[in-house]
Amino acid sequence: MFHVKLPGHDAMARHADEYLVTARVKLPHRRVERPLRQVSKRLLMALFVLALTVFIVFVDSEGYHDNSDDAVDLLDSVYYATVTLSTTGYGDIVPYSDSARLANVLLVTPLRVLFLIILVGTTLEVLTERTREEWRLNRWRSNLRDHTVIVGYGTKGRSAMQTLCATGIKKEQIVIVDPSSKVIEAANAEGFVGVVGDATRSDVLLRAELQRARQIVIATQRDDTAVLVALTARQLNRRAKIVAAVREEENAPLLRQSGADAVITSASAAGRLLGLSVLSPRAGAVMEDLIQQGSGLDLIERPVVKAEVGRSVRETDDLVVCVLRGHRLIGYDDPAASPLQLTDRLIAIVRAQSDPAPAHSE
Repeated sequence: MFHVKLPGHDAMARHADEYLVTARVKLPHRRVERPLRQVSKRLLMALFVLALTVFIVFVDSEGYHDNSDDAVDLLDSVYYATVTLSTTGYGDIVPYSDSARLANVLLVTPLRVLFLIILVGTTLEVLTERTREEWRLNRWRSNLRDHTVIVGYGTKGRSAMQTLCATGIKKEQIVIVDPSSKVIEAANAEGFVGVVGDATRSDVLLRAELQRARQIVIATQRDDTAVLVALTARQLNRRAKIVAAVREEENAPLLRQSGADAVITSASAAGRLLGLSVLSPRAGAVMEDLIQQGSGLDLIERPVVKAEVGRSVRETDDLVVCVLRGHRLIGYDDPAASPLQLTDRLIAIVRAQSDPAPAHSE
């Protein structure tokens, strides 16, 4: 029986209180002003329209008739402008001169329409904001297929995201899951959809549409969390490729047993790179360049093209290091690697392109 070795306190443990946050999907923020600022701006516009109407009426006050005392002063102008813009129109103050009636037709009436548009627009925008967000969320869910779910958006999760984007995967095809609302807000600011919640719970992963995902990256800070996420993810999606990271190498077999297709031991991998850099700094630099997509040399997986069928691995245009034949990984120096077959896939080193093509994946 395998036992999970737990690390000490980490970032996720320090933010354990954020697991209490109700799971929810947060779409990337649109550039929309805050509701209070929108209402304040519209209120100022309405007051400006009212003040302009009062000015128009007061300037030509002699052309208006008041049933109470015949004279129209500033207060009467404010009163007339208010009841006119609100379309109440009691009729106690009326324009009787040609100039006053012309001003009402050409100026006051358009201002009345503008005033109503401001008020109705503010009300509708406040009332429909939630409906608009629900519509965006439903449209996102209906269009999302074969996407990538990244669980954990710390250093490892961000690096995985950058590599995926460098290989041509669009931001719309990546969903971030993290228990921290602040982390998800940062992901939203970068253009990614995020789900706030505990990824060991199936309802949280379902909100990320994990059941329809093609790839799942587990980059949590705790090994026991990674195991639980892998178990839950594999239960929800049998066909997805699951890649997970662990801190302790002895936990890797348990993670594979939990459903992960590939397990990366972050501490051991970093240690091996450090050791290689000590022995040969240039070799270490080359290895770091290979795992950093989009610059220098890239390590890719691609299918065999028809022109390469029947040839040796050394006759291809790329520097082939391994041949994937079925579930068997064959080294370039193995005689069984040649000749190449149409169903083979090649692990090769290529020169990074400025506009990388979408990555080949099963």
